[in-house]
Amino acid sequence: MPAPTAPTAPQPEILAAFEAAKGFMPVDEGLALYAAAAEAAALGLPLVEVGTYCGRSTILLADAARAAGVVAVTVDHHRGSEEQQPGWEYHDPAVVDPEVGRMDTLPTFRRTLHAAGLEEHVLALVGRSPQAAAVWQAPVGLVFIDGGHTDEHATADYEGWAPHLAPNGLLVIHDVFADPADGGQAPYRVYRRALESGAFTEISAHRSLHVLRRTGPGI
Repeated sequence: MPAPTAPTAPQPEILAAFEAAKGFMPVDEGLALYAAAAEAAALGLPLVEVGTYCGRSTILLADAARAAGVVAVTVDHHRGSEEQQPGWEYHDPAVVDPEVGRMDTLPTFRRTLHAAGLEEHVLALVGRSPQAAAVWQAPVGLVFIDGGHTDEHATADYEGWAPHLAPNGLLVIHDVFADPADGGQAPYRVYRRALESGAFTEISAHRSLHVLRRTGPGI
């Protein structure tokens, strides 16, 4: 009998959990992310997300990981990126810890995974992305960069995690906008750097979500 094929779209209950979760990724880009995660999971290696926030996209990675028998790893300090601080456009007072007066999305993230029934398929690393990448030793099948949108943070996420990506693994970058009028340029510059390195080949793009395959060494 032929081997079962990996699902290319989430089940309705997973999509419903994704839509119900706090976050910013639209459904169509989420479906493109799920398809990439399902393909990468076939390598039998962990799927890594940089930038957890409240776990909206983590649901999709975790479900793809569950189907393939691998684990989804998500990395975030849970104190909010620069645009989520008080006074900025994406600030949400509902995820501020009133006791310490700082952003804390970790409790919301945990509730998101619990509601989706996916807690046991996710390894959550709570801390700074470069520190986590520096101690990570295993190859990974997917790296999804969706963390801080300054050049400093986006570059550090790429330089920290892209070296761990296995041959034929997928590098997925979110919020890639060629036109500065559409959004910040840091993810776009990281995307251009990956292409120009010769280590990656673009295989698909859906609006601001770009999927690249590792086809050579380096970053």
